[in-house]
Amino acid sequence: MKRNIIDFNGLELKEKVVTIKRVTKVVKGGRNFRFTATVVVGDENGHVGAGMGKAVEIPEAIRKGIEDAKKKMIEIPLDENNSIPHDWLGKFGSASVLLKRAPEGTGVIAGGPARAVLELAGIKNIRTKSLGSNNKANLVAATITGLSQLKTPEQVANLRGKTVEEVLG
Repeated sequence: MKRNIIDFNGLELKEKVVTIKRVTKVVKGGRNFRFTATVVVGDENGHVGAGMGKAVEIPEAIRKGIEDAKKKMIEIPLDENNSIPHDWLGKFGSASVLLKRAPEGTGVIAGGPARAVLELAGIKNIRTKSLGSNNKANLVAATITGLSQLKTPEQVANLRGKTVEEVLG
């Protein structure tokens, strides 16, 4: 379920709800039910964020998740064929997501939670594999972590004090 939401710092953002879970707390008078929503927002042009909202009602939990995701927006470097600049392994908790660059025409090959993040980030060609835990919230966080650690060849060359040609070989 993708929806357009208001622009944020000049970006037209889209949202996608990854999971909605019902959480129960047992108290003296019975059970308290609350909802937790994991939401991903992005502009499909290199900016993406993920957040979690908790509330008594589902729409309120989603709204809080969107606000949280907007606060955690990251920018992702994309190469010429809308893929990532290099392969990387994103980790969060016991969840790991292997991100592999792909040539033009491959499409997004990814599981549900990682796919939501990658599509809203604007990545069109990538292969992924989720390793370890299959907790959806942790897989989203692992994907975001992996994407945030990517570097362009220019950034790597700058860090090493070399030219881009020397880095690329």
